[in-house]
Amino acid sequence: MYWPRCAHPPTFQLSPNQLQSMVLISSGALTNRINRLESRGLVSRAQADHDKRGVIVTLTPEGLSVLEEAVSHHLSAEAELANPLNPQEQRQLADLLKKMLLSIED
Repeated sequence: MYWPRCAHPPTFQLSPNQLQSMVLISSGALTNRINRLESRGLVSRAQADHDKRGVIVTLTPEGLSVLEEAVSHHLSAEAELANPLNPQEQRQLADLLKKMLLSIED
């Protein structure tokens, strides 16, 4: 995956609360996953600068590598699924999926 160069490169850091808002698992299950990822060296935890009780979870370089590989495989699988559709049908599918996503975000 290509991460464009920019003046402020992404830090790949989130608090557990921010992560919790993105996943459909309990906070306890999220803590267990963070623990496993940390034990594998894929994320690290540090005290938040703004809150002595807060924690920031950061993706490590090895974690970023694993993420990039997973995204690459996922995109390949999506491309394979869409391959039978012609370009017009692919655009139509994308428009319909976007419509569905927008309806649940409201």
